[in-house]
Amino acid sequence: MDFGLVLQTDPPASAVVSLMRRAERNGFRYGWTFDSAVLWQEPFVIYSQILEHTQKLTVGPMVTNPGTRTWEVTASTFATLNDMFGNRTVCGIGRGDSAMRVAGRKPNTLARLGEAIGVIRDLAEGREAEVDGQPLRIPWVRGGKLPVWMAAYGPKALALAGQKADGFILQLADPYLTASMVSAVRTAASDAGRDPDSVTICVAAPAYVGDDLAHAREQCRWFGGMVGNHVADLVSRYGEHSDLVPDALTSYIKSREGYDYSHHGRAGNPSTDFVPDEIVDRFCLLGPAEAHIEKLKELRELGVDQFAVYNMHDAKEATIDAYGSEIIPALNR
Repeated sequence: MDFGLVLQTDPPASAVVSLMRRAERNGFRYGWTFDSAVLWQEPFVIYSQILEHTQKLTVGPMVTNPGTRTWEVTASTFATLNDMFGNRTVCGIGRGDSAMRVAGRKPNTLARLGEAIGVIRDLAEGREAEVDGQPLRIPWVRGGKLPVWMAAYGPKALALAGQKADGFILQLADPYLTASMVSAVRTAASDAGRDPDSVTICVAAPAYVGDDLAHAREQCRWFGGMVGNHVADLVSRYGEHSDLVPDALTSYIKSREGYDYSHHGRAGNPSTDFVPDEIVDRFCLLGPAEAHIEKLKELRELGVDQFAVYNMHDAKEATIDAYGSEIIPALNR
């Protein structure tokens, strides 16, 4: 199993680079960041510094979207980093939650997202693609490689990930939901004539190593609120009780009263008081190292190829070090 570290690009950027270097020393192979231009610093600028100061780490956004930048700009940015540092990027992409809503726009449609996946990958790898009716090719790309991994929850998005993406990002670590959603992605891949095992499965969730479970829950409760934004979209689209979306995912947002993006992805977010302990425990990895190892082995058995640690709490360095000394070795023995 591979491991990734997920950070927000809060200033100073040097602290983000330092944590990514620490992660690589501890056996992490991927470095991810949020991508929301108003809330945080521009990640692609920081990726160049992460790549410069690490040896093998693969970096990318978790996740970008098709609306913040034009597709040829996104592709050219990835291709430039790959040309400089040797194909060490991955494009995580989704409809766009915070990046679009904070700017007063709606998230992108799935149709637009599906088109963008192919166009960005083709352009970044040197092939011709059509952008707004105009055939384009980036002429200087040589040997470029850009896997595109799609974040999804709902049935149509899961199907799209299976049909078009190189990887599937699931932003929660509940084994029951993971099993269901991985199955949906792989079925869609098979139905589209693809090898279902060719789709990389990445589960991303907060991890907090320690014996004080109550404190760990409070540090990670924000995650239930962040996931709740996407769940609220699913409920508005499919209804509160739908055969297409499991109650295990949707039932906890009944008392949700909105969301303040100024606290997005941060411990102590006041917009997440509605998230019960049960959801925090299901969606996150909490407790002593042994508890993390047990849950990660269960996820690995479900086909998860990478666990990406959301590291937004008061024990960033300690979590990276605990994973490096105890958890990653146990999973890779």
